[in-house]
Amino acid sequence: MAASFNKVILLGNLTRDVELRALPSTGNSYARIGLAVNRRYTAKDGSLKEETTFVDIDVFGKPAETIAKYCTKGSGLLVEGRLKLDQWDDKNTGEKRSKLGVVLDTFQFVGGRGNANVGESQSQNYGYASAPAPRNTIPAAPQTPAPAAPEIDEDIPF
Repeated sequence: MAASFNKVILLGNLTRDVELRALPSTGNSYARIGLAVNRRYTAKDGSLKEETTFVDIDVFGKPAETIAKYCTKGSGLLVEGRLKLDQWDDKNTGEKRSKLGVVLDTFQFVGGRGNANVGESQSQNYGYASAPAPRNTIPAAPQTPAPAAPEIDEDIPF
């Protein structure tokens, strides 16, 4: 069986203001944000068309708090995450229902804020502390140094 890979990268605008909540089980911060992602294309008749896809994204912990603090409806956001299938039974009809969503891993603010230049961004890089930090970032937690490489015996004949 081939290995699998579950990664999503989306760039769009928030469809609503962020509502920050606390998970009852752990007390950790949680937010479900809506992202509108546009696609422009040329139809067979030569006319320009645009379609919008609306995606729900689950955000946990510090990223949820940061997005809630700095983003409002219409804010631009670049999101990296993984697909997640939610399944449940409809209370009214009893039918099985499902919905595909995204769980956020990292994000980056897109667009200007106040007197900042349009296109300037701020990055939030959670879980990838070894990546080079773009400008305007919140520093990642320090990592423990990698163990030293073992010494190699020069007499090994290969």
